[in-house]
Amino acid sequence: AGFIKSPLSQKRLTQDSVELYCEAIGNPIPEIQWWFEGNEPNETYAQLWDGARQDRVKINATYNLHSTSTIYIANLTSDDSGMYECRASNDPDRNHLSKSPKVKWIRSQANVFVIERPDIKTQVTTVAGKLILSCNMTAPSLAIDGHEWVHGDKILQTDKDSSLFTSHTIEGKMEEHSGIYECVYKTNPEIKGQVNISVAPQVVAYKKSEHGNEGDTGVLTCKCSSFPAVKNWVWYKNGQEVSAAIINGSGRYIIKSGGNKTELRILKLNIEEDMGDYHCNATNDYGFGGAVINLRVRSRLAALWPFLGIVAEVLVLVTIIFIYEKRRKPDEVPDGKSG
Repeated sequence: AGFIKSPLSQKRLTQDSVELYCEAIGNPIPEIQWWFEGNEPNETYAQLWDGARQDRVKINATYNLHSTSTIYIANLTSDDSGMYECRASNDPDRNHLSKSPKVKWIRSQANVFVIERPDIKTQVTTVAGKLILSCNMTAPSLAIDGHEWVHGDKILQTDKDSSLFTSHTIEGKMEEHSGIYECVYKTNPEIKGQVNISVAPQVVAYKKSEHGNEGDTGVLTCKCSSFPAVKNWVWYKNGQEVSAAIINGSGRYIIKSGGNKTELRILKLNIEEDMGDYHCNATNDYGFGGAVINLRVRSRLAALWPFLGIVAEVLVLVTIIFIYEKRRKPDEVPDGKSG
């Protein structure tokens, strides 16, 4: 039997997770078990089961041509530090209580070190039209080889400073730069702090003016890309009270809202009833914001006017040519012909 497994030694922070992988080859297909020995002097190996440690341990195994097994431990604590052992055997007596197996369990080990996560104090301050994001780590137990500031998938800044304090400056207002920012300490393992720039919803209309033909479906869309996400969207028409919001599924209205986008569909547009300004309002924990969309409804005949105009022009032109031909004098004979 042979093993393919995770690195022999792994460092993790408390509250993180760890995953170990084990593979065994043999005929018949071997069984895989997971065992653990803690760092306490008198602690001995104990077998781990799926759902152990208050359901923080998840074990998945497959037995198809060969054996594979993965152990995943969530929300790590310092008590999870120790030696994890993957054991494999295909001896029929391997789990017999009185008989000794003829073939011993084959074992492979990985040591997991769980390090206490240090506290990181974060802050956002505004100075002279600039936003200053800062992180300050207390009681570090790991060497710092530098820092990074990250927003989404983009690295904003990097350095090789070993300081506990790091900051990043942004030009502009909070409303223009809301979101989740991370300060990353280059340690082993990496330590991250999260700085949130939170604002009320900054709502924009996909189009400030929408056009639709009578009888068709009108679609009005509003978006909001600010942080945090919108909790509630409300639509209402100009001249109505905000409390008299448009209800999804009422009359000819269909509203589809999800996350930072909302869409109002109006079925079978009516010139007299549906024209006007529509408001889309968004709310989150920091307030509310909104946008206005003007809807114009055209008669179905409106699309025919350009075509009818062209037809009229052609008819006028044909009439002029016809009259001209009728009034031509008999001696006006085209060149190259004789009368």
